[in-house]
Amino acid sequence: MHECGSPTCHVTFTEPQAGPPSFASVTIEPQSSARPSAVAIIPARGGSKGVPGKNLRRVGGISLVARAVAACLAAERIQATYVSTDDPQIAEVASAAGAEVIWRPRELAGDRASSESALVHALDVMGRHDVEPTTAVFVQCTSPFIDPADLDRAVSLIEAEQADSVFSGVSTYEFLWGDAHHTADPASGAMTGINHDSAVRPRRQDRSPHVRETGAFYAMTTIGLRRHGHRFFGRIRCVLVPDETAIEIDTPAELALAQALAAVLDRQSADLSEVAAVITDFDGVHTDDRASVDQHGIESVRVSRADGMGVARLRRVGLPFLIVSTERNPVVAARAAKLGVEVFSDVRDKAAVVLDWLAKRGIDPARTAYVGNDVNDLPALEVVGWPVAVADANPEVIRAARLVLSRPGGAGAVRELCELLLEARPTSESGRLSRSGLEAATVRPTPSTGSAGSRLEPVPAGSV
Repeated sequence: MHECGSPTCHVTFTEPQAGPPSFASVTIEPQSSARPSAVAIIPARGGSKGVPGKNLRRVGGISLVARAVAACLAAERIQATYVSTDDPQIAEVASAAGAEVIWRPRELAGDRASSESALVHALDVMGRHDVEPTTAVFVQCTSPFIDPADLDRAVSLIEAEQADSVFSGVSTYEFLWGDAHHTADPASGAMTGINHDSAVRPRRQDRSPHVRETGAFYAMTTIGLRRHGHRFFGRIRCVLVPDETAIEIDTPAELALAQALAAVLDRQSADLSEVAAVITDFDGVHTDDRASVDQHGIESVRVSRADGMGVARLRRVGLPFLIVSTERNPVVAARAAKLGVEVFSDVRDKAAVVLDWLAKRGIDPARTAYVGNDVNDLPALEVVGWPVAVADANPEVIRAARLVLSRPGGAGAVRELCELLLEARPTSESGRLSRSGLEAATVRPTPSTGSAGSRLEPVPAGSV
């Protein structure tokens, strides 16, 4: 039995012998006389031509569908969150994120199917199981920066009977133009002003702004949606949202822009108190990714003493720490020994090693931070809930990260993360040290020279 995010129901999913989950087999058991007055419905089909697999693509280290679910679950006025999908992987991710899943029929999941058809179908499924919300909030995965407070504002307008339909928008002073001949290719011929008289160019301060629909979310009465079959009807209101959060992802370029913005926009919402373990790469994280080689071919690297203090403080509060490296160089094991932490060397599949280490300790990957700097860290970054990049990491790693540190590898990046984790803990070691001038981060085994899986037995301090 899987409990929904609201205290109003239990949902049991059973699957037929083949094919996707059958919602003829779903039972919703009321736990109280209360019914959800407002529910969120997130349509998320598997097919996407502009950005293949779009709804599962990550922004700030979190898939778009999981980001949408998180926003809805954080909204105080939304009692239950449903994801309508035709894709088993999306269903799995949505369920893990805390949403209920409604399987969408194939005929409602094609390119020509309207979003409204998915909304009405979801309401029909709820209705067959005695869930009859009065307000439906239609949320789109393609807008990754939805503020739960804005969802609450939209629902409030509906519940206060000040609106029948609400949409998210931004103010704009842009002069819009359209083709004079509608059959022409865009901007290939004569143009005509749409929201202005082309002969009059008033100053910005002399104009009233228009409102551009962002596509992030819509709220509406369910009775109105059923009656009109469309999201806009009756008294239509707008919830204005900040311009910087209004990006909608329909192209690879917009996805790349959202990934870049996440490092800035996610900063204040990051809650590092949930991190239960830290795993790091070695070269480029504990070091500056450079090595010195003497005439005998012996390599040496530079590490930060500040990092050592940070790791020691984490160990004192009981946070597990692991180093995973593709290198066979004994210096990796020697540094881990001095830090008193576990290490796996000569690792070819970092993701597998990370998941195995966590499973043996009963630690949820979603509560694990992995710090990387280069493309060979990407598989490991994808399996944890807190992918972290050092400041000078490869651009692909920075795009995959949920948190981007302000310090580069080998120059206090590990210490920076340690301090952030200590500051976020509800109770930390007494006499908490200051961050020693570190800039704020942006939020977003016996030593082995052979196979992965060897354990580093700590050696006496001072060996390195």
